[in-house]
Amino acid sequence: MASAKLRWLYMALVVLGALCLYFSMHDLALFRGGPLIFKKDSGRFLQLPAVDCRRDPPFLVLLVTSSHEQLSARTAIRKTWGRERVVHGKRTETFFLLGTTPSEAAARAVAQEGRRHGDIIQKDFLDVYLNLTLKTMMGIEWVHHFCPQAAFVMKTDSDMFVNVSYLVELLLRKNRTARFVTGFLKMHDLPIRHKHSKWFVSRYEYPWDKYPPFCSGTAYVFSGDVASQVYNVSESIPFLKLEDVFVGLCLAKLRIGLEELHSEQTFFPGGLSFSICRFRRIVACHHVQPQKMLIYWKALEDSEGEACPAE
Repeated sequence: MASAKLRWLYMALVVLGALCLYFSMHDLALFRGGPLIFKKDSGRFLQLPAVDCRRDPPFLVLLVTSSHEQLSARTAIRKTWGRERVVHGKRTETFFLLGTTPSEAAARAVAQEGRRHGDIIQKDFLDVYLNLTLKTMMGIEWVHHFCPQAAFVMKTDSDMFVNVSYLVELLLRKNRTARFVTGFLKMHDLPIRHKHSKWFVSRYEYPWDKYPPFCSGTAYVFSGDVASQVYNVSESIPFLKLEDVFVGLCLAKLRIGLEELHSEQTFFPGGLSFSICRFRRIVACHHVQPQKMLIYWKALEDSEGEACPAE
Protein backbone atom coordinates (compact mmCIF):
# COMPACT_ATOMS: atom_id res chain seq x y z
CA MET A 1 0.00 0.00 0.00
CA ALA A 2 2.79 2.39 1.00
CA SER A 3 4.71 1.39 -2.11
CA ALA A 4 1.72 2.24 -4.34
CA LYS A 5 1.36 5.68 -2.70
CA LEU A 6 5.05 6.36 -3.27
CA ARG A 7 4.69 5.42 -6.93
CA TRP A 8 1.73 7.79 -7.35
CA LEU A 9 3.64 10.55 -5.58
CA TYR A 10 6.66 9.96 -7.82
CA MET A 11 4.48 10.10 -10.95
CA ALA A 12 2.80 13.30 -9.75
CA LEU A 13 6.19 14.94 -9.15
CA VAL A 14 7.38 13.90 -12.61
CA VAL A 15 4.26 15.39 -14.24
CA LEU A 16 4.58 18.58 -12.19
CA GLY A 17 8.24 18.89 -13.15
CA ALA A 18 7.43 18.39 -16.82
CA LEU A 19 4.73 21.07 -16.65
CA CYS A 20 7.09 23.53 -14.95
CA LEU A 21 9.74 22.86 -17.61
CA TYR A 22 7.18 23.33 -20.38
CA PHE A 23 5.89 26.64 -19.03
CA SER A 24 9.39 27.94 -18.38
CA MET A 25 10.47 27.09 -21.93
CA HIS A 26 7.38 28.45 -23.67
CA ASP A 27 6.67 31.31 -21.25
CA LEU A 28 2.94 31.12 -21.83
CA ALA A 29 0.77 34.21 -21.44
CA LEU A 30 -1.16 32.26 -18.79
CA PHE A 31 1.70 32.95 -16.37
CA ARG A 32 3.57 35.95 -17.68
CA GLY A 33 1.43 37.69 -20.26
CA GLY A 34 3.72 36.95 -23.15
CA PRO A 35 3.87 39.11 -26.26
CA LEU A 36 1.06 38.87 -28.77
CA ILE A 37 0.96 39.83 -32.41
CA PHE A 38 -1.71 42.28 -33.49
CA LYS A 39 -4.21 40.77 -35.95
CA LYS A 40 -5.43 43.31 -38.48
CA ASP A 41 -8.83 41.76 -39.08
CA SER A 42 -9.59 40.61 -35.54
CA GLY A 43 -13.15 41.23 -34.42
CA ARG A 44 -16.12 42.47 -36.40
CA PHE A 45 -17.67 45.91 -36.61
CA LEU A 46 -20.84 46.25 -34.56
CA GLN A 47 -21.52 49.86 -35.53
CA LEU A 48 -20.40 51.96 -38.45
CA PRO A 49 -21.02 55.70 -38.90
CA ALA A 50 -23.44 57.11 -41.43
CA VAL A 51 -20.95 58.78 -43.76
CA ASP A 52 -19.92 58.32 -47.39
CA CYS A 53 -16.32 59.46 -47.78
CA ARG A 54 -16.25 58.61 -51.48
CA ARG A 55 -19.08 61.00 -52.27
CA ASP A 56 -17.93 63.81 -49.98
CA PRO A 57 -14.34 63.29 -48.74
CA PRO A 58 -13.62 65.04 -45.42
CA PHE A 59 -10.48 67.12 -45.00
CA LEU A 60 -10.14 66.05 -41.37
CA VAL A 61 -11.50 63.00 -39.52
CA LEU A 62 -11.37 63.15 -35.72
CA LEU A 63 -11.37 59.76 -33.97
CA VAL A 64 -12.22 60.05 -30.28
CA THR A 65 -11.60 57.11 -27.95
CA SER A 66 -14.54 56.80 -25.58
CA SER A 67 -16.34 54.26 -23.37
CA HIS A 68 -19.92 53.42 -22.51
CA GLU A 69 -20.04 55.46 -19.31
CA GLN A 70 -18.71 58.62 -21.00
CA LEU A 71 -22.00 59.76 -22.52
CA SER A 72 -21.70 63.23 -20.97
CA ALA A 73 -18.27 63.69 -22.61
CA ARG A 74 -19.59 62.61 -26.01
CA THR A 75 -22.56 64.92 -25.63
CA ALA A 76 -20.30 67.86 -24.77
CA ILE A 77 -18.05 67.14 -27.75
CA ARG A 78 -21.06 66.93 -30.08
CA LYS A 79 -22.14 70.36 -28.85
CA THR A 80 -18.69 71.92 -29.17
CA TRP A 81 -15.65 71.02 -31.26
CA GLY A 82 -17.07 67.75 -32.57
CA ARG A 83 -19.97 69.26 -34.48
CA GLU A 84 -20.03 68.40 -38.17
CA ARG A 85 -19.13 71.63 -39.91
CA VAL A 86 -17.01 73.36 -42.48
CA VAL A 87 -13.85 75.07 -41.18
CA HIS A 88 -11.87 77.40 -43.44
CA GLY A 89 -13.74 75.86 -46.35
CA LYS A 90 -12.78 72.32 -45.30
CA ARG A 91 -15.15 69.64 -44.03
CA THR A 92 -14.50 67.85 -40.74
CA GLU A 93 -16.11 64.72 -39.26
CA THR A 94 -15.95 63.44 -35.67
CA PHE A 95 -16.48 59.81 -34.64
CA PHE A 96 -16.33 57.98 -31.31
CA LEU A 97 -14.47 54.67 -30.87
CA LEU A 98 -15.98 52.08 -28.48
CA GLY A 99 -15.66 48.41 -27.63
CA THR A 100 -18.25 46.23 -25.88
CA THR A 101 -19.49 45.98 -22.30
CA PRO A 102 -20.89 43.09 -20.22
CA SER A 103 -23.79 45.39 -19.24
CA GLU A 104 -26.76 44.69 -21.50
CA ALA A 105 -28.40 47.99 -20.55
CA ALA A 106 -25.27 49.98 -21.43
CA ALA A 107 -24.89 48.06 -24.70
CA ARG A 108 -28.50 48.85 -25.69
CA ALA A 109 -28.01 52.51 -24.79
CA VAL A 110 -24.89 52.82 -26.96
CA ALA A 111 -26.61 51.02 -29.86
CA GLN A 112 -29.49 53.49 -29.63
CA GLU A 113 -27.05 56.40 -29.37
CA GLY A 114 -25.27 55.22 -32.51
CA ARG A 115 -28.53 54.99 -34.46
CA ARG A 116 -29.48 58.48 -33.32
CA HIS A 117 -26.21 60.27 -34.06
CA GLY A 118 -24.55 58.06 -36.67
CA ASP A 119 -21.09 58.82 -35.26
CA ILE A 120 -20.01 55.66 -33.41
CA ILE A 121 -17.46 53.10 -34.59
CA GLN A 122 -17.61 49.91 -32.53
CA LYS A 123 -16.11 46.43 -32.59
CA ASP A 124 -16.65 43.32 -30.45
CA PHE A 125 -13.69 43.56 -28.05
CA LEU A 126 -14.05 44.31 -24.35
CA ASP A 127 -13.85 48.04 -23.67
CA VAL A 128 -11.07 48.19 -21.05
CA TYR A 129 -7.85 50.21 -20.79
CA LEU A 130 -5.68 47.23 -21.74
CA ASN A 131 -7.48 47.14 -25.11
CA LEU A 132 -6.79 50.79 -26.00
CA THR A 133 -4.49 49.65 -28.81
CA LEU A 134 -7.34 47.58 -30.27
CA LYS A 135 -9.61 50.62 -30.06
CA THR A 136 -7.14 52.93 -31.78
CA MET A 137 -6.34 50.40 -34.48
CA MET A 138 -10.07 49.92 -35.04
CA GLY A 139 -10.29 53.61 -35.92
CA ILE A 140 -7.28 53.33 -38.23
CA GLU A 141 -8.81 50.23 -39.83
CA TRP A 142 -12.05 52.12 -40.41
CA VAL A 143 -10.19 54.94 -42.17
CA HIS A 144 -8.28 52.38 -44.26
CA HIS A 145 -11.42 50.53 -45.40
CA PHE A 146 -14.12 53.19 -45.40
CA CYS A 147 -12.51 56.63 -45.56
CA PRO A 148 -9.07 56.56 -47.22
CA GLN A 149 -10.09 59.76 -49.01
CA ALA A 150 -9.65 61.80 -45.79
CA ALA A 151 -6.76 64.22 -46.11
CA PHE A 152 -5.93 64.09 -42.38
CA VAL A 153 -6.89 62.07 -39.31
CA MET A 154 -6.65 63.03 -35.64
CA LYS A 155 -6.77 60.45 -32.88
CA THR A 156 -7.69 61.97 -29.53
CA ASP A 157 -9.44 61.23 -26.21
CA SER A 158 -12.82 62.21 -24.80
CA ASP A 159 -11.32 64.47 -22.11
CA MET A 160 -9.55 66.66 -24.67
CA PHE A 161 -10.45 70.14 -25.83
CA VAL A 162 -9.62 70.41 -29.53
CA ASN A 163 -9.45 73.71 -31.38
CA VAL A 164 -10.46 72.32 -34.76
CA SER A 165 -10.35 75.71 -36.46
CA TYR A 166 -6.74 76.35 -35.49
CA LEU A 167 -5.77 72.77 -36.34
CA VAL A 168 -7.20 73.10 -39.86
CA GLU A 169 -5.49 76.47 -40.25
CA LEU A 170 -2.11 75.01 -39.28
CA LEU A 171 -2.54 71.95 -41.51
CA LEU A 172 -3.33 74.17 -44.48
CA ARG A 173 -0.34 76.32 -43.66
CA LYS A 174 1.91 73.26 -43.28
CA ASN A 175 0.84 72.00 -46.70
CA ARG A 176 1.95 68.41 -46.14
CA THR A 177 -0.27 65.76 -47.70
CA ALA A 178 1.71 62.51 -47.33
CA ARG A 179 3.75 60.64 -44.69
CA PHE A 180 3.04 63.35 -42.17
CA VAL A 181 2.62 62.74 -38.41
CA THR A 182 2.50 65.38 -35.69
CA GLY A 183 1.41 65.91 -32.11
CA PHE A 184 3.21 66.26 -28.79
CA LEU A 185 6.48 64.59 -29.75
CA LYS A 186 8.08 62.12 -27.34
CA MET A 187 11.52 61.47 -28.76
CA HIS A 188 13.47 59.89 -25.90
CA ASP A 189 10.96 58.07 -23.67
CA LEU A 190 12.01 54.96 -21.74
CA PRO A 191 9.83 51.97 -20.83
CA ILE A 192 8.44 52.08 -17.29
CA ARG A 193 9.47 48.90 -15.47
CA HIS A 194 7.70 49.55 -12.15
CA LYS A 195 5.00 46.89 -11.86
CA HIS A 196 2.52 49.12 -10.04
CA SER A 197 2.55 51.77 -12.77
CA LYS A 198 -0.39 52.11 -15.16
CA TRP A 199 2.16 52.22 -17.99
CA PHE A 200 4.26 49.24 -16.84
CA VAL A 201 5.77 47.20 -19.66
CA SER A 202 7.79 44.09 -18.89
CA ARG A 203 11.05 43.24 -20.64
CA TYR A 204 9.32 40.21 -22.07
CA GLU A 205 6.76 42.46 -23.79
CA TYR A 206 9.35 45.05 -24.82
CA PRO A 207 12.99 44.01 -24.29
CA TRP A 208 14.63 47.23 -25.49
CA ASP A 209 15.70 50.09 -23.23
CA LYS A 210 14.20 52.93 -25.24
CA TYR A 211 11.00 53.57 -27.15
CA PRO A 212 11.07 54.78 -30.74
CA PRO A 213 9.84 58.36 -31.28
CA PHE A 214 6.07 58.56 -30.83
CA CYS A 215 3.38 61.16 -30.17
CA SER A 216 1.46 61.40 -26.91
CA GLY A 217 -1.70 59.33 -27.27
CA THR A 218 -3.82 62.20 -25.95
CA ALA A 219 -3.87 63.73 -29.45
CA TYR A 220 -1.92 63.21 -32.64
CA VAL A 221 -2.54 63.93 -36.31
CA PHE A 222 -1.46 62.12 -39.45
CA SER A 223 -2.07 62.42 -43.17
CA GLY A 224 -4.68 60.02 -44.55
CA ASP A 225 -2.15 57.83 -46.34
CA VAL A 226 -0.45 57.01 -43.02
CA ALA A 227 -3.59 55.24 -41.78
CA SER A 228 -3.37 52.59 -44.49
CA GLN A 229 0.39 52.24 -44.12
CA VAL A 230 0.13 51.74 -40.33
CA TYR A 231 -2.76 49.31 -40.77
CA ASN A 232 -0.85 47.26 -43.35
CA VAL A 233 2.35 47.01 -41.28
CA SER A 234 0.64 46.47 -37.92
CA GLU A 235 0.57 42.66 -38.05
CA SER A 236 4.37 42.58 -38.07
CA ILE A 237 4.60 44.61 -34.83
CA PRO A 238 4.54 42.97 -31.35
CA PHE A 239 1.34 43.98 -29.59
CA LEU A 240 1.61 46.57 -26.80
CA LYS A 241 -1.19 47.88 -24.62
CA LEU A 242 0.34 51.37 -24.94
CA GLU A 243 -1.32 52.45 -28.17
CA ASP A 244 0.81 55.52 -28.76
CA VAL A 245 4.00 53.47 -28.49
CA PHE A 246 2.50 50.74 -30.70
CA VAL A 247 1.72 53.31 -33.39
CA GLY A 248 5.25 54.69 -32.92
CA LEU A 249 6.67 51.20 -33.57
CA CYS A 250 4.61 51.00 -36.76
CA LEU A 251 5.91 54.40 -37.88
CA ALA A 252 9.49 53.38 -37.11
CA LYS A 253 9.10 50.28 -39.27
CA LEU A 254 7.68 52.47 -42.04
CA ARG A 255 10.49 54.99 -41.54
CA ILE A 256 8.01 57.81 -41.15
CA GLY A 257 9.43 60.59 -38.98
CA LEU A 258 7.55 62.92 -36.64
CA GLU A 259 7.28 66.63 -37.31
CA GLU A 260 6.33 69.67 -35.27
CA LEU A 261 3.09 71.27 -36.42
CA HIS A 262 4.15 74.76 -35.33
CA SER A 263 7.23 76.49 -33.99
CA GLU A 264 5.30 77.06 -30.74
CA GLN A 265 3.75 74.33 -28.59
CA THR A 266 0.16 73.60 -29.59
CA PHE A 267 -0.49 70.16 -27.99
CA PHE A 268 -0.80 70.09 -24.20
CA PRO A 269 -1.06 66.52 -22.83
CA GLY A 270 -0.52 67.79 -19.29
CA GLY A 271 -3.40 70.24 -19.43
CA LEU A 272 -3.46 74.04 -19.47
CA SER A 273 -5.31 76.72 -17.53
CA PHE A 274 -7.94 78.42 -19.66
CA SER A 275 -7.85 81.87 -21.16
CA ILE A 276 -9.54 82.97 -24.37
CA CYS A 277 -6.40 84.24 -26.03
CA ARG A 278 -4.39 81.19 -25.03
CA PHE A 279 -6.96 78.66 -26.26
CA ARG A 280 -7.24 80.42 -29.62
CA ARG A 281 -3.68 79.31 -30.30
CA ILE A 282 -3.70 75.72 -29.12
CA VAL A 283 -4.66 72.54 -30.96
CA ALA A 284 -5.41 70.15 -28.09
CA CYS A 285 -5.57 70.37 -24.29
CA HIS A 286 -5.94 67.43 -21.90
CA HIS A 287 -7.94 67.06 -18.67
CA VAL A 288 -11.01 69.06 -19.76
CA GLN A 289 -14.22 67.71 -18.28
CA PRO A 290 -17.60 68.03 -20.07
CA GLN A 291 -18.91 71.04 -18.15
CA LYS A 292 -15.65 72.94 -18.60
CA MET A 293 -15.65 72.03 -22.29
CA LEU A 294 -19.03 73.71 -22.74
CA ILE A 295 -17.88 76.79 -20.80
CA TYR A 296 -14.63 77.13 -22.74
CA TRP A 297 -16.38 76.70 -26.07
CA LYS A 298 -19.01 79.33 -25.30
CA ALA A 299 -16.35 81.78 -24.14
CA LEU A 300 -14.44 81.33 -27.40
CA GLU A 301 -17.60 81.68 -29.51
CA ASP A 302 -18.77 84.80 -27.64
CA SER A 303 -15.36 86.47 -28.01
CA GLU A 304 -15.00 85.77 -31.73
CA GLY A 305 -13.64 88.81 -33.48
CA GLU A 306 -12.21 90.37 -30.34
CA ALA A 307 -8.52 91.15 -30.47
CA CYS A 308 -5.97 89.64 -28.11
CA PRO A 309 -3.04 91.72 -26.74
CA ALA A 310 -0.47 89.71 -28.68
CA GLU A 311 -2.32 89.99 -31.99
